[in-house]
Amino acid sequence: MEHPHTLVVLVEDQPGVLNRVVSLLRRRSFNIDSITVGHSEQPGMSRMTLVVRGEDADVEQASKQLYKLLEVMKVTDLAESEAVTREMVMVKVAAKGQSRSEVLQIAQVYDARVLDATPTTLMIEATGDETQIDSFLTMMRVFGIREMVRSGKIAMSRTSAGSRKTSVSTNGVYAAAD
Repeated sequence: MEHPHTLVVLVEDQPGVLNRVVSLLRRRSFNIDSITVGHSEQPGMSRMTLVVRGEDADVEQASKQLYKLLEVMKVTDLAESEAVTREMVMVKVAAKGQSRSEVLQIAQVYDARVLDATPTTLMIEATGDETQIDSFLTMMRVFGIREMVRSGKIAMSRTSAGSRKTSVSTNGVYAAAD
């Protein structure tokens, strides 16, 4: 059965790596629900977090194929129960008169913070898991969302191993995950 998989891919920080990773997944007919890329704790390495939907066996095969790319150092398929995930949203919402204080109260409930204010709008930043962000946006839609940007999911394993299936080390040897 198809379900979302959160793949964390550690890659060398080189031009074209993102394109090669995405192209490989595209060739294997995966649609990427979200992708985030940023520096990792290791100099010269970047961390990609990709959310794809697929059967366990297909995602495992795609993970193994990623190792054929020279810049890929490690691929981990994080289980939802073993990961801490977050997203961020910035939303510009209509906020005049009485509705302004209501927007601010709702933002406070979600631990969101105001980034900018004009006489007619508020720009608010919220972080949380996917469910929290969806709930926050549902509340903001009542006031009229003028503009919005939402990051993809970022994730870290709660454990040191953190993989649901198979993790491949940099030397190409497959090892069962803890």
